Amino acid sequence: MSPPPIRVLLADDHAVLRSGLRMMIDAQSDMEVVAEADVAERAVSSCLEEKPDVVVLDMAMPGGGTLEAIRTIREKCESTKVVVLTMYDDRGCLSSVLDAGGSGFVAKRAADTALLSAIRTVHEGRSYVDVSLDDRQAPKPPLPPASSADLSLLSTREQEVLRLVAHGHTNREIAEKLEIGAKSVDTYRSRLSDKLGLKTRAELVRFALERGLLETPTAEPR
Repeated sequence: MSPPPIRVLLADDHAVLRSGLRMMIDAQSDMEVVAEADVAERAVSSCLEEKPDVVVLDMAMPGGGTLEAIRTIREKCESTKVVVLTMYDDRGCLSSVLDAGGSGFVAKRAADTALLSAIRTVHEGRSYVDVSLDDRQAPKPPLPPASSADLSLLSTREQEVLRLVAHGHTNREIAEKLEIGAKSVDTYRSRLSDKLGLKTRAELVRFALERGLLETPTAEPR
């Protein structure tokens, strides 16, 4: 018996775009759109009512409040993941989304297979960051003080583990990819976190992005 479809809430003020995204998502055998919203406040209220698995949220909603909406959704609907769809594909925007609790970050002009991959990836409890276009267009804002460590502090293996962690892989998946034991992955993660002074996944993603460890999106299309 196949698992139930991923329940998606679409939040964007452009009705035509929402319609197109809905058609694309509903055409997938493993997804369904359960609600739509055109402002951030309605996205939050609809999330509380529908309890979707994933919210696809436009970064530039009318009246603002997108980041606060992400925080509220993550606080009140703990099992719901948020994918931000944005025109602003820069590092500062990405950092704000990660800090607010977002799990996915996709540029609107890549809102086709990338968005579908993002929905599937965050539903599995991993992160998805579309960084393939970031380096070409956006200036790099200064890193927060906690991320000022040098990459050379890490061994080659620790850098490999950091890259995979930032890509959203679980310890088990990292162990399989690197052909090492799960306990070894725990050890490497602890060491690199201590060396860098970084504890959260958002901090690790930002550090890996700034140091060029994320050269492709965090997941390949299925």
